[in-house]
Amino acid sequence: MKNLTVTLVLVMTLASFSGCLANEVEKDDVIETENDFRTYSVVAPVDTGINVYHDHFRTNETYPQWLLEGLGVTMTCELTFVGNWQERYDADKESCWDIINSTDIVYFPGTKIIGTTPDDETDIPILDDPSDGHGSAVTGAVLNANPDAIIFFVEGFSDAAVLAAANQPLVDIITTSFGPIGSIPVPGIEDATKIAVVQEKKIHTGAADNSPSPAVQDSTAGPPWSIGVSGYAEEGDDQKETMSGSYPDIAADWTQVLPNHDDIDGYHETSGTSFATPRTAGLLSKIIQQLRTESEDYSSGASPDTRGGFLVNGNELNISQAQIRDALNLSAWYPSFSTWDPLSGTTPVSPVAPCTQLGWGVVNESNVQPIINHLNGMSTQPNRPSDVTTCMETNQQIRESYWN
Repeated sequence: MKNLTVTLVLVMTLASFSGCLANEVEKDDVIETENDFRTYSVVAPVDTGINVYHDHFRTNETYPQWLLEGLGVTMTCELTFVGNWQERYDADKESCWDIINSTDIVYFPGTKIIGTTPDDETDIPILDDPSDGHGSAVTGAVLNANPDAIIFFVEGFSDAAVLAAANQPLVDIITTSFGPIGSIPVPGIEDATKIAVVQEKKIHTGAADNSPSPAVQDSTAGPPWSIGVSGYAEEGDDQKETMSGSYPDIAADWTQVLPNHDDIDGYHETSGTSFATPRTAGLLSKIIQQLRTESEDYSSGASPDTRGGFLVNGNELNISQAQIRDALNLSAWYPSFSTWDPLSGTTPVSPVAPCTQLGWGVVNESNVQPIINHLNGMSTQPNRPSDVTTCMETNQQIRESYWN
């Protein structure tokens, strides 16, 4: 797992370092039904578990049956929303937590969460364990960026967990924040993320390591089909976080205030690529959702069978993952060296080859509208300078060679 806080990072560093198309009438009927619900985007965090009782994940919406069926829901848990966390868990233990198994996909009405635990190697399926909290914070970062995202949460750290999201036709983006410490070159989840992106046409955001190690060989952030994310100090001096992977695709907000895993309304400040990465996923889902709204696209995913491999498949607007990734790269930017605070603990962004530190550059909320305008044709983004393009084309070539 990518480290949860800067302190933990330093400790660890010192220690080691469907098939056929429906006929016209059926298609119209589906669209009419789907128009009863807003446009949406589905993000799949794959992590430790999720605190479904936290206010951060609550909603007044009830997801329609066709959406739940599309996500393969097999079980509904009506949660208790009275009392503290322990009281709520105890009230629901027999009717929910004790009976969920590895084949279940569970909807929690009153929340934004559909969840599953395919590995079945956990004390409490789907729910964040009392000794952890990583998955709740990761999911909180997604929703901080796009509060309207629908969460398909997968508990686990394996190919099977990633594939549980990859094989869901309605999932748009998979985000993972775990991998080998120090980005040591060992196999990880790259086979599963390749299926998700290359075969199923989804987007994968993967966390670079919480160390200065290059991200190229990292099994989470390094494969060329993945968007590797490192960190920068958005709330500080807008420079690179020293303990954050180098030569990634992009950099995003390293320190955030995120929901606790063992209460119902508490928050904590935490840092790491673990949270920069799902924030990026949330921003991308916000972009996808807005473009779907503009083009009246009332479904999700990029199924090659039913959506032609397009994440946006609306009226006169078809947009693929490759187009979104290109627009993301064009929109990224480099902070000025002049804002660096020598006492901040960050590394100044070099005016020479900043791509080796931040990849294409920084992505945050300021990138969202320019990306949307680029993809819908309202305002084309300019090409990046030739030195940046050459640097990142080299990055991609190295990754393709390494991960071939």
